[in-house]
Amino acid sequence: MPKVAPKIKLNNGQEMPIIGLGTWKSYESEAYQATSDAIDIGYRHIDTAFVYENEHEVGQAIREKIAQGVIRREDLFVTTKLGGIHHDPEVVERAFRLSLSNLGLDYIDLYLMHMPIGQKFHDDNNVHGTLELTDVDYLDTWREMEKLVDLGLTRSIGLSNFNAAQTERVLANCRIKPVVNQVECHPAFQQEQLRQHAKEHGLIICAYCPLARPQPARHWPPFLYDERAQQLAKKYGRSSAQICLRYLIQIGVVPLPKSSNKARIAENFNVFDFELQPEDMAVMKNYHTGVRTVPFSGMAGHKYYPFNDQF
Repeated sequence: MPKVAPKIKLNNGQEMPIIGLGTWKSYESEAYQATSDAIDIGYRHIDTAFVYENEHEVGQAIREKIAQGVIRREDLFVTTKLGGIHHDPEVVERAFRLSLSNLGLDYIDLYLMHMPIGQKFHDDNNVHGTLELTDVDYLDTWREMEKLVDLGLTRSIGLSNFNAAQTERVLANCRIKPVVNQVECHPAFQQEQLRQHAKEHGLIICAYCPLARPQPARHWPPFLYDERAQQLAKKYGRSSAQICLRYLIQIGVVPLPKSSNKARIAENFNVFDFELQPEDMAVMKNYHTGVRTVPFSGMAGHKYYPFNDQF
């Protein structure tokens, strides 16, 4: 049996593995193969979304591994997300059932609201919507997501790309608390204030782009490529990506690294048999620049745009 990741307890008592496979920009056969490889390696936390357009392939890989006896459904923690085009309360349940059908599963472990901003609905095939934004109140959307828990369709619900004030507004008006907020988080954008806020309110921060969408030709970002990063990697006998992922885990973040390369998927997972020393944690903390790689700038004028606030 492969080694599996430790788990963290969510505020509703459910448990989530502390690292997951990210699948944003993994398309079709790539998403299928990455998910299949990840399960063989030991990943038990898989993250997808309606707008990623790969729920079919992710679900196919999961179902095949279950059929082969490699895993049981209850061994896996599967996350997907409500797209912006489905924020209208009357379509939330139908949108969820569409994702559930795409995945071919009986239930989801975690269903997230992908953004606090809705987009005008034209049809389900218009996956990414348009920049025709709507004023649907995310609280109305949230109340429909709560009903999915009541129906037993998802075990947990959560947020993505919400700022602290928006999170507090949900918490003040919800019947079922969000368990996580999935946001961009990596050594160059560490979300320290948002992480502290989440901790105070019992939410876990999950990190998309935990390696900040590396650009090897530019040797960017520095926390993967500069001399200090290389020295740290050499000190621990690890890659700089492993140092980064270990750092995030030690500051209490659940990273969701994306890769379609089996060796790299395995490397990203192999971060549980070493620990960064305090002086090296300090080195990693100093990489913070406060600059996002995914600013959703096309939505910047909307009243619910989350990134105008400091955190």
